[in-house]
Amino acid sequence: MIKVKRIYDRPSKDDGYRVLVDRLWPRGLTKEKAKIDLWVKEIAPSDSLRKWYSHDPRKWERFREKYSQELEARQDVVNLIIHKMKEEDVTLLYSSKEDKFNNAMALKAWLEEDKRKWP
Repeated sequence: MIKVKRIYDRPSKDDGYRVLVDRLWPRGLTKEKAKIDLWVKEIAPSDSLRKWYSHDPRKWERFREKYSQELEARQDVVNLIIHKMKEEDVTLLYSSKEDKFNNAMALKAWLEEDKRKWP
């Protein structure tokens, strides 16, 4: 199962394997408090895509399309998460204040949309 959670929220036993999917480390948070198992910077949207999107909900669908293209090109990194998902629950962690329109939600949707991509 894939879950999505803001990294500033309290870690829980139900989180399973905690994966930070942001390119930048969250402000004001120590690695000890974050309690992450893996930080996959390479799976985050490119800097240019992230800056273009700027968490504008009107750009959400186009952002997802562009991000999907980037994910297709990074299948080796995506496979790290997919392999973990086969073993246990995975929680994708993000730092944005936006809880519906963020890269972790887009990644979760992309992973769930087409499981044929899975190795």
